[in-house]
Amino acid sequence: MGESRVEGGMMEQDKRVYYRVGRHVYCVNFCDERNTEILLPSSEPFRLDEMPQDEPLLFELKVDDAWRPVQKGKEIGQFDCGGNNHGVYLQEDGGYQIVVSDVSGRQCCLIQSIADFSSATVCLNGNNVMRNFGLNNALMMMYAFAGADKMTVLMHASVVRKDGEGYLCLGVSGTGKSTHTQNWLKYIPGTDLMNDDNPVVRVCDDGVARVFGSPWSGKTPCYRNVEARIGGFLQLKQAPYNQIRRMSVVEGYASLLPSCSVMKWDRRDYVGASDTVSKLLEQVPVYFLENLPNEEAVRMSYEAMTGKE
Repeated sequence: MGESRVEGGMMEQDKRVYYRVGRHVYCVNFCDERNTEILLPSSEPFRLDEMPQDEPLLFELKVDDAWRPVQKGKEIGQFDCGGNNHGVYLQEDGGYQIVVSDVSGRQCCLIQSIADFSSATVCLNGNNVMRNFGLNNALMMMYAFAGADKMTVLMHASVVRKDGEGYLCLGVSGTGKSTHTQNWLKYIPGTDLMNDDNPVVRVCDDGVARVFGSPWSGKTPCYRNVEARIGGFLQLKQAPYNQIRRMSVVEGYASLLPSCSVMKWDRRDYVGASDTVSKLLEQVPVYFLENLPNEEAVRMSYEAMTGKE
């Protein structure tokens, strides 16, 4: 899978590991003995046994603790990733540097990517917990930004599957997405959880909108290599009553786009996500549910989105 070499008296390696997520293939190239695929347990269900033939790579990420950037870019903002703010820096050639910090604010990963995120290098810092957090976040951002112009987005949502179709619950943190999907599991027989935080949403080559499990699922360990045709989106709002309605296309757009992981400073990324959302709205309805965390709300959303009782 790779070759080893000795530089400066230290053993280095060149080990490429391939993963397929959302029907996209990407490569992680581990360049030293300290870092291996063991740092990515949530990615294991998506790992490929060998290099795929005749499939383009979405991106290649090189993991090299010995690497350091020649110069620092110009700070252009902060990217919120799982409640942690990561610094984003723009380089003169249009590429990006991203400083990933853990929940304690400690820098655990530095990413340097070319402009379209098809190739990047990272160096990791700290213990294995910090390294896992940094590398996992680096992969999540690389996937989101590299896939932006390929009708692929990572969406902040909790998604359940029923009768071969996926239903995505949207909303800012604390609106009850996970509670609502857990109630689907409780009250709707034959329902399973596909992902609880960052599923892949894609308009595939055949034009069909599908949702996929991913290695990124927030606080709920749900890393499943599964997929489904999208049956509906559900925007949630807590209320002292249960009420549902179908949203207009304009309302749906305003609901879906903010739920996507988007580099708002990058035109390619933002336009790509916007185009993907527009294509999704051509075939998938979006509903708005004001709700209590109870069985009635689940029955209401299930009946509206599936047309079944």
